Formats: sequence, C-alpha cells, structure tokens
Amino acid sequence: MGYLDHSTNNIIVDAVLTDIGREFLARNDGSFSIVKFALGDDEVDYTMIRKFGRTVGKEKIEKNTPVFEAQTNANLALKFRSVSVSNPNLVRMPRVTLTSDGLDSTGTLVVMTRTGSGSSRSVTLTQTITGESLIDPELRDQAYLVKMVNQFVSLTGFTPDTIDKDGVATYILLRASGETAAGGSSIVLPLAVRSITDTQFTVYGNSSNKSIITAIISVTGLQSGATKEFEVQISQ
Repeated sequence: MGYLDHSTNNIIVDAVLTDIGREFLARNDGSFSIVKFALGDDEVDYTMIRKFGRTVGKEKIEKNTPVFEAQTNANLALKFRSVSVSNPNLVRMPRVTLTSDGLDSTGTLVVMTRTGSGSSRSVTLTQTITGESLIDPELRDQAYLVKMVNQFVSLTGFTPDTIDKDGVATYILLRASGETAAGGSSIVLPLAVRSITDTQFTVYGNSSNKSIITAIISVTGLQSGATKEFEVQISQ
C-alpha cells in the first residue's frame, strides 16, 4: 500500500496485493482473508530532524519526501515497519544483535562450508537496548520473521511458512524461553547448508571468488519491528 499525490489535501491510497497474496487469492477456495495490515516509513529521512530541528525538520519531511508506490514484491516492500507504543516517554528502541559459533571477526558474517562440521551453525539473535536498563514491555518480541534464500540455506527442524517466486523462504518462529537482563527476548536459528552443486557455485558464486556463495538472512521482531540482516558465506 502506498500514498499517492500528497501535494493536495486529498489522500489517494494505492493498495495492491503482493505476489504471495495473489497466489492465495487465486486459490479461490474462500481461504483468502485480509485480517491486518502494517505501515512503514521506508521513504523518511530522519536526519532532517537532527539537521533542522523537530518543527522545521518535520515540515521538510512532509513536503519534500518522495512517496513510494505500492510494491507487489514483499521482499522489497515495508523494510521499516512502524509500531504503535502507548508509552509517551519512550525515547529509545531496542535492536537485534547477532552471535554465532561461526561468526567472523567483523561480527556481521557467518562462515559456513558446503560439507563437514561447518555446514551447520547455531546462530543466536538477541534483543538489546542502549542507554536504558529495560526494554519497554510492548517492544519485547514474542515472535520473529526470518527470511533466507531457500536454495542455499535452511533451518533444521523447521518448514518454511511460504516460499515465494524468487525462492525466498519465510519462517515465523517463536522466541526462545527466558529473558535477557534487559527483559528482551532471543531466538536461535539452526542454520544448515543445503546440497549445493559445483554448477551452482559457478553460477551463483561471488564475482571475485566463484568458490564462495553469499546469502543474506533477514530477521525481524514482530513486536519491535527491529530488523537484523547478516551474510552467510558458504565456501566450496
């Protein structure tokens, strides 16, 4: 869904179904039902507030921000989901941090191998917050949306909720038991490399090194909206 022509007092909403939504609608068995929606602010440049102050910055954002049209590709749409919080004094949002048994020195890349012990990794993502002792209860994630390229990586013991036409698998996973010191949640991803052929390395390998395939995994907390993307590097 996107807002069009916001230069006048009229608000025109452009609403489209994603490719997955169209697939469900095409079943024509009565199972398709829209029960909720989400809003996002992907277009907004909040550095305007820091640069010009709250009043002038807000005005510049409202008048000058180009508005995206609705996207049918769910992987491109709504990367920054808006959330509603009743706490009027909230000034900081939680984020998601990454730890793994195969994490490289940069802290952003999980190294895996096509076969052997390195073909599986246990990746943990945890809610953290800076400058506060506790995460607001409304922002403590109870479930997470996990997306990955199904051709290369999977989650051991889990079945994707959907796999779109681009081969991106989506999982919805409940949080792990227990809480962090800040009251947040965590999730453990049992990553496993799928069977990858030499031909796939030739086709999908990195431009600088065909013996390595890089896949992006995205994890989003459904309550906080916080997203963490990290790379998985699979070597031949």
